[in-house]
Amino acid sequence: MDIIAAYREAGTYRGAAQITGTTHKTVRRVIARHEAGGAVPPRTPRGHNYDGVAVLVAERVDKTHGRISAKRLLPAARAAGYAGSDRNFRRLVAVQKAAWRREHHRGRRPAVWSPGEHLVIDWGSQGGLRVFCAVLAWCRFRFVRFARDERAETTLALLAECFEVLGGVPGKVLADRMGCLKGGVVANVVVPAPAYVRFAAHYGFRPDFCEAHDPESKGIVEHLVGYAKRDLMVPQAPFADLAAANTAAAAWCAEVNGVTHSETCAVPAEQLVIERELLGPLPSLQASIGRQVTRKVDRLSCVRFGSARYSVPVRLIGHSVRLRTDDGRLLVIMTGTGQVVAEHFLVAPGEASVRDDHYGGPRPAPRRAVRPKTRAEKEFCALGPVAEAFITGAAAAGNTRLGPELAELATLRAAHGEEAFAAALDRAVAFGRWRAADVRSILAAGAGTASPRPAGDALVLELPVVPVRPLADYALGRLS
Repeated sequence: MDIIAAYREAGTYRGAAQITGTTHKTVRRVIARHEAGGAVPPRTPRGHNYDGVAVLVAERVDKTHGRISAKRLLPAARAAGYAGSDRNFRRLVAVQKAAWRREHHRGRRPAVWSPGEHLVIDWGSQGGLRVFCAVLAWCRFRFVRFARDERAETTLALLAECFEVLGGVPGKVLADRMGCLKGGVVANVVVPAPAYVRFAAHYGFRPDFCEAHDPESKGIVEHLVGYAKRDLMVPQAPFADLAAANTAAAAWCAEVNGVTHSETCAVPAEQLVIERELLGPLPSLQASIGRQVTRKVDRLSCVRFGSARYSVPVRLIGHSVRLRTDDGRLLVIMTGTGQVVAEHFLVAPGEASVRDDHYGGPRPAPRRAVRPKTRAEKEFCALGPVAEAFITGAAAAGNTRLGPELAELATLRAAHGEEAFAAALDRAVAFGRWRAADVRSILAAGAGTASPRPAGDALVLELPVVPVRPLADYALGRLS
C-alpha cells in the first residue's frame, strides 16, 4: 500500500506512517506534494555565515595563485565581520582554492625523453641520512648513494661516481635549485656556482635547473627518492656505517635496474647498453672537487694531514701529492694525472693509517740475526743453524758466561768430533740447556739416552727382525 492510499484509509499522518512503515513527516510532505498537483515545491536556499567574506576570500586566493592558507586569511576575514567557526572558514577557503585550480590548470603533458640527453638528480633525507638519487631519463637507469651532508663537494663527487657507473656523460643534468649548485638567480634565471661550472666544463655537459616550486618538472627523480626511502632505507635501516649503507645501495640499484620497468616495459640495465653509445666520453683525468692541499711524501712513504699520518705507495717517496677529504675519507691524488693512488678513513690526531699493500705486504716480524765477529764466534757458528739457535736461546735465558764458554765448547767439539757435538747441541736446544757443562753431560751420556716425545705423538720403535715361517708349514698334513 502506498502512502496516499494509507492516508485516505487512516485519515491521519501518524496512522498512515504506521501502516507504511515511515515517519509522519514524510507522509505530510507526500500529501502536500500530491495536493499541489504533483510538483516538487521549490526549496528556499539557505545562507551561510561566511557569505559576507566570500568575495574577499576569492580575491586573496586569486592574488596568491591558490597558495594562501585559511590560517593566514582568517584574521582578515574576522576584521571584515566573519563570526563563524575556524572549521567552517577552512571549508570556504578549500572550495575557493579548488575552484581557482580548475580554472587555472596548467594542462601538463607527459615528458618525451631523448636517449643520451638528460640525467635528472635530486636529494632526499630519511632518519638523518641523506640520499642522492639520479635517473638517466630515457633508459630509466637509477643511481642511489648515501652521504652525511648535501654540500657542493659531496654532490659533485657523487655525480662523478654516477658518470663512472653509467660509462659516459649525458648532454644535460637537470636539478632543482639546490643551494650547493646555485650561485644566484637573476630575472628567474639560475646562475650556476663557479665550482659547478668548472665541473660541467670538465665533463662536457650543460647544467639545467627546473622552475622554482615546481617539483613536477622532475617527477621522474622525485618518484625515485620516495621509492628508495620505502624500499631501501626503511626496511634496511639502521646501517652500521656509511660504507655499509652505500654497499646496500649499490646492491639495491643492481636489483631494480635488472627488472622490467613499469613505464618503459624494458629492463633499464639492457637499455643502458643502447643509450651508452650516445653518451659523451668520460674525461681522461678526474675532476678536482673541493678544497685540496698539497703534501710531499716523506721517507716513510707517508703524508701528514690533520696531525695524523697516512701511507701511500713507496714508489711515490719524494713526490708531491694532493689530499682531499670526502665523506670521512682521505683521498690521495696524483698531481699530474688526477689518479687516486690511496684512500684512507680519517683517523684522530696522533694516529696513523697504514696499508700493507703500499709496502708490498705485511710488515715482517723483527729478527735479530746472529753475526759472529771474533774468531771463536765464527768457528762456533760454522756448525750452522743449530749453533745460531744455541746462541739465541742462551742469550734469551740470560747466560752471561756464554762468551767465555765458547772456548770450552770448542774443546768439546775437537774432543768428540763435529757430528757428535752438533747432535749434543741440538739436544741441548731441544731441552733448553744453555751451558757448556750441560753439553758436556750430554756428550758423556752418549747416544743411548732416551728421547721423550710430547703426549700424543706417534711412538716409532725399531723392533728386532726374527725369522718367520710360512702358513703352509702349519697345515694338518705337515704336523706329523
